[in-house]
Amino acid sequence: MGAENSHWHLELNYDQWVALSVSGSRPSARYKHAAAVVDTKLYISGGSRNGRYLSDVQVFDLETLAWSSLKLSTEPNVDKINDSLPREILPATSGHSMFKWGNKLLLVGGHSKNISANLSVWFIDLESHHCGVAETTGKVPVARGGQSLTLVGSKLIMFGGEDGHRQLMNDVHILDMETMTWDVLAATQTPPAPRFDHTAAVHAERYLLIFGGCSHSIFFNDLHVLDLETMEWSQPQIQGDLVTPRAGHAGITIDENWYIVGGGDNRSGAPETLVLNMSKLVMTVLTSVGGRDPLASEGVSLSSVLLDGEEILVAFGGYNGKYNNEAYVMRPKPRDSPHPKIFQSPAAAAAAASVTAAYALSKSGKLEFSEMEDLNIKLAQGNGSQWDLASDITAIREEKKMLESALAKVRADNSSFKGKIDETTGTHADLSKELHSVQGQLNAERSRCAKLEAQISELQKMLESSPSIEEEVQLLRKQKSAWEHDMELASAVQRQSSGGVWKWMSR
Repeated sequence: MGAENSHWHLELNYDQWVALSVSGSRPSARYKHAAAVVDTKLYISGGSRNGRYLSDVQVFDLETLAWSSLKLSTEPNVDKINDSLPREILPATSGHSMFKWGNKLLLVGGHSKNISANLSVWFIDLESHHCGVAETTGKVPVARGGQSLTLVGSKLIMFGGEDGHRQLMNDVHILDMETMTWDVLAATQTPPAPRFDHTAAVHAERYLLIFGGCSHSIFFNDLHVLDLETMEWSQPQIQGDLVTPRAGHAGITIDENWYIVGGGDNRSGAPETLVLNMSKLVMTVLTSVGGRDPLASEGVSLSSVLLDGEEILVAFGGYNGKYNNEAYVMRPKPRDSPHPKIFQSPAAAAAAASVTAAYALSKSGKLEFSEMEDLNIKLAQGNGSQWDLASDITAIREEKKMLESALAKVRADNSSFKGKIDETTGTHADLSKELHSVQGQLNAERSRCAKLEAQISELQKMLESSPSIEEEVQLLRKQKSAWEHDMELASAVQRQSSGGVWKWMSR
């Protein structure tokens, strides 16, 4: 898709990835870089290639489809320790995170050749292109890479990662962007196992979702949820399509839908593009690509850009046996919110998400309304919100009816599938019996064929020896003829001799 059409995104089919034909040169291929969108421009920083960390910042204009390199400089008031030594404006980093805050891009964490004890926060001023280290205070976390960072209002939430000594973590830290102060969040219940290269999202400004990632030996496909108000971890069951374990994937949220791309397990890349409805906790495979496609890569980045009022997904880079530097775009099909009334306030959104999650976890497939009502009232009291409980309870009643209807349909479909499975099982048993019978007949035929082959072999040997037998017969016939001739001669001689003797005696 070329850059000659500034409205190129309107030509895209829904839910299908397309590689963009860019003008000019592309940035070097890489993975485990960081990406962020500002207005209609995609910013790419750092990453890794062939074991070497990168420090450049590249900009992709999503209107002109042209790449450019961002030239950085240090702030004018930064003192140089030693002018004779070259200063690294932005450290070469991999496995870091980047996001927009005000008129700056903030780069957090990541691995670099210079191992430090504490986590650093770098900034890039988008107007002056000055670069430097942002000063932070409080309980500064240990330096790490492969962590997840999620912005909730003015709070930046960080989970997990791997430090410079390859120690894995599952801690939660929060950076207050107003005061640039770090703090540790203490949560109850069972947290996710320590991991890195996972992805995270926030739903309804309250629930932190963690999906996938890996340890040094295990790849995960689990979902964990941290309630940021009660500070309790839970592990709800994902409904819908089953997904394979993965790490190094990327995610972005649009409304209540969480889009997830790429990742892998060090053997193969994950070809599916997933979408998780965060209210219903239902996972859907949106589309799939080939196993060697650049989108089936680890260390890929995923962003979204608003073009003409429409959100477009943008994926870049990654590694799947080959480093990639292509930009792919997708036009996600609009998905109507199933909760138009409930999602009028954060508290209502939280209530709906909790009710739906509880419904999904119910083994019986049915919750009594009194339980949902009690849950909803508790959430309302805990939040101190002023929304109208009566209208929301009515909305929940309607949703309960809808879910029960859907559950009844699923049960009917399951019953139908069970009948078909039973029928198929019976057919399989009959076919197995017939197969055994045919196999017995086949074995008997094989035995008979073996005997016939043995007889044929004997006959062939006899046929091969028949010329010599015929020669022997002819020789015997000649010998017999000669013997008979000799006998006749001998008989004649004997007669003659015998006649003379009797003749002489008779005289």
